[in-house]
Order: sequence, then C-alpha cells, then structure tokens
Amino acid sequence: MEVSVIGSSSQAKICTSRSVLSSYREIRFCNFQKRVSLLPNTKSKRWRNSGLSFTLNAVRSSPVRSDRLPHRGSSSKPKSLDGVRVFVGLPLDAVSDCNTVNHARAIAAGLRALKLLGIDGVELPVWWGIVEKESMGKYDWSGYLVLAEMIQNAGLKLHVSLCFHGSKQPKIPLPEWVSHIGDLEPSIYHADRSGDHYRECLSLAVDEVPVLNGKTPVQVYQEFCESFKSSFSNFFGSTITGVTVGLGPDGELRYPCHRHLASHTNIPGVGEFQCYDKNMLNLLKEKAEAAGNPLWGLGGPHDAPSYDQFPNSSQFFKDNGGSWDSPYGDFFLSWYSSELLSHGDRLLSLASTSFSNTPVTVHGKIPLMHSWYKTRAHPSELTAGFYNTVSRDGYEAVAEMFARNSCKMILPGMDLSDKHQPQESLSSPESMLAQIRIVCRKHRVEISGQNSVVSKAPHGFEQIKKNVSGVSAVDLFTYQRMGADFFSPEHFPSFTHFVRNLNQLEMFSDDLPEEEEVVESVLLNSESNSRMQAA
Repeated sequence: MEVSVIGSSSQAKICTSRSVLSSYREIRFCNFQKRVSLLPNTKSKRWRNSGLSFTLNAVRSSPVRSDRLPHRGSSSKPKSLDGVRVFVGLPLDAVSDCNTVNHARAIAAGLRALKLLGIDGVELPVWWGIVEKESMGKYDWSGYLVLAEMIQNAGLKLHVSLCFHGSKQPKIPLPEWVSHIGDLEPSIYHADRSGDHYRECLSLAVDEVPVLNGKTPVQVYQEFCESFKSSFSNFFGSTITGVTVGLGPDGELRYPCHRHLASHTNIPGVGEFQCYDKNMLNLLKEKAEAAGNPLWGLGGPHDAPSYDQFPNSSQFFKDNGGSWDSPYGDFFLSWYSSELLSHGDRLLSLASTSFSNTPVTVHGKIPLMHSWYKTRAHPSELTAGFYNTVSRDGYEAVAEMFARNSCKMILPGMDLSDKHQPQESLSSPESMLAQIRIVCRKHRVEISGQNSVVSKAPHGFEQIKKNVSGVSAVDLFTYQRMGADFFSPEHFPSFTHFVRNLNQLEMFSDDLPEEEEVVESVLLNSESNSRMQAA
C-alpha cells in the first residue's frame, strides 16, 4: 500500500505506516477543510521534526495528478484465483451541490492507497439533484468529470451509480426544480397512512405521468442517462466498466417503508405500506374495481402496524389468522408488489436500452429486508414491496425481471450473519441471501455484492469472504464506503488483511507492497508535491 498526500502552499504534514491510518481518522469527508496531525513512529526524523501541516480544500476543476502512478493499462495486482473484483465506494458527497470536488486531496490519497493495495476500482454516486439541479435538461457534469479523470489517472476502474433519489445524511436533495413542483403538488411523492410524504424520491405511480413540466419521470431519467453517456463516452470501457441505475430509496428497488427506527429498541419495526398518495390510490381503486371488489380499493390495510411496531402488535401480520393470509391480503399484496416490479422493469429497461451500445454492464440493487424473516408473513419484506412469505417466493419474479433486461443484481448485506442479529428480530440474512441466490441461478442472473456498514469486527470480513468466494463466488464486490471510519486504525488494517486474503491472495503476497514501502512512498511523493506547491 502506498499513500500520497498533496499539501497546500509550502506546508505538508506526513504520517507513515501505522500512523497514516490515524491521520485518515482526522480527514473528515463531510467538511471542506481539516488538518492532519503528525503522529509518532515516523521513519524519517526530518518529517517527524518538521512541524509542517497541510489543509484540505475543495477544488472546482483540474484533478490531482501524479506521474508516478502506474499507467491505467498496466496491472500491479496479482490475479485472484476466483476472479472476484473488489471495488470501494467513494464518499456520498464526493461532489458538492456546487459541483466542486469535495476533499479532493483526501480522495487522491485514498485512490493511491487503494491502487497499491490491489483494489480493482471505485464506485461513484452521481446525484440527479447535483447534475440537473437548476432546471430540466440543464446538466453540469464538471465535478464528476474531474473525479473520473482522477480515477483514470490512478489506474483504477470506475462503477457509476446514477442516483435518482435524495439523501438525508449527507443532505443531497432532489433537483431544485423538482422540489418546487413537489411543493405545489406533493402527490408526486409517496405517502404513508398519516399522509406524510417521503421527499427523497418520486412515487413510482407517476413514472409515466407527465408531472415534470410536461414530461414523465421516465422520460427525464432517460434523457439524464443519454447526457451521461455522451459526456463520459471517452471513459467507457477503459475506465467506466459498470453503471447502476437507481430504483428507489437509497437506490434500491423498494418502497420507502422504513423511515424510522423503533424508538424503544434497536430492532426495526415492520414499516408501513406506502400507497396513500393520490396516484397510488387511483391505481389501487382501478385494480379493486376490475377485481369486482371496489371496497378493497379505498386504501391500504386498516389493521397493519405502524413503522416501529412489531408484527403481532395488530392483526394484519400475525402468524396465525393474520389478514395477510386472507383473500383481501393476497389481493392487496399482489397489487402492491406488482407496481414495484413494473417500476423496476421500466427503469432497468430504460438503462439497458440507453447503454446497449456501450461496453458497460448495467446493474440494479435490491434490498435485504431480513428482519422478521423467520415469521410466516415476512412483514418487513411485504411493506417494502416484496410479496415473499412462508408459502410464496417473492423473488422469483424479481430475478425474471433482471434476466429479461440482461442486468446484474446487486445484493447488500454480504457482511451479515444470523448469529449476530438480535434474537427478538427473528432475522435471518443468511437464509434470505440463499433464497435470492437460488432464483438468480435459476434465471442466470449474475450477482454483485455489497456490505451493509463499515465493519470494525473480524466476523464481518469473515462473512463477506464466505459470501463472495468459493461456491458463493460473485464477480464484483463493492465495499461501502470510503470515509473517516474506513481509514481509521480500528478498521483499515482489518480491511487490508481482508483484501490480501480474499481469493487466496496470500499466495501472491510477494507482489504486494510492505508497510515500509508505504512509508517511503508517502515521504517521497509528499516531498515532491510539497515542492510543486511551493513553486
């Protein structure tokens, strides 16, 4: 591993070997400026006694370059036996809402470290609310183009996630012009039983309704994809190898059913059905009337729990005699899940068509709603839009949809194991993953994996290795996500060990840099960069 750090003016402060891990802890990716403190155990006295420092700033244009990086066509990574490519997600706010590259120096240092560790590439979230911020059809890709060039110069591959949703933390809203429309007509958003609207993504019920200044959301998404393809065409194949199209909240194919965690415990509740905006209710009414039961179309289940409640707190999700297992329950859940599948099919088809003449692969992400999986009703999956119960496989149709559109499926939660879940949650992430893998194999859908959180416990990395290699091998695993915790001394050494051992990489350990090499590279690269800044 090697880390290069670029200073500001003539000042530079360098950390070495184990100390570099502690220094990254101080690089807070949510701010424009942070100072990096010199820590002990440096290899060179001239740096230990220098008393220099540097400041990280956001930059608007030219990417950080290094002529010492390997050519992007070269390979410094030993080939793994099972062929699992490992990517690392960049910070969610890598590009600011002003289209500047946030924490550019820290990202440059991180890219250098990842390359020398043997990481294949990085994943970059590209936000609709940043690129098409001011008005429909006015795109500003400048910050993302700078990052793509930085990644290319680092010799890494790039997987782009097109985010048609917003984020609460860090705060990244939908485009301003979309929010203005939503202020006047909130029914473009999903609504829960109390009428509260979820403003981080559009309701799937308006996919083909011209609610965006005379255009449908599907048309707007397609034009966004076409603009992206045109703007980044020079990176396709050589640097950009994959694109994930956002399908809902957090980019996942689901309803925004879990807006709140339970207030009295860390165990998630069952969530709420999101079928109460005007457009969803119209679709439900039409379906109920066509089925000959108009009363079923007046709203969602009246006896379903609220967000943070447990399954047995009301009648709908009870294991025995619950309304989910009645003719009405089957009608509602079939309709609710079919609307989600239709939405996913529209967007995957859109992306597959847009990128059909490029060398990139198209991905979509589904959630791992593993809480309450051991109950008969599987309520967390039902409120999310997956009609999966003890007697019905809700993922068969999902796999068929991905296969029909020739898309790969991203599954999160590769770090989760049953024994580390609260017993009261009746959770089983391992069983759920196994179920989804079976239908994906049946329909020949390739799976890519992600973790759920930055893991500081050894069992998380052990579970990832179990889920992505051997008989469960995936082609691509993306570790989420780069930031202060990622480079902390509590985490980064464990991640390094995980990467070196994944797919028997220890057999090629002679090809990997030692920590002493990291120190020398830090010093040499930083001294050179410091002189360049001073000049």
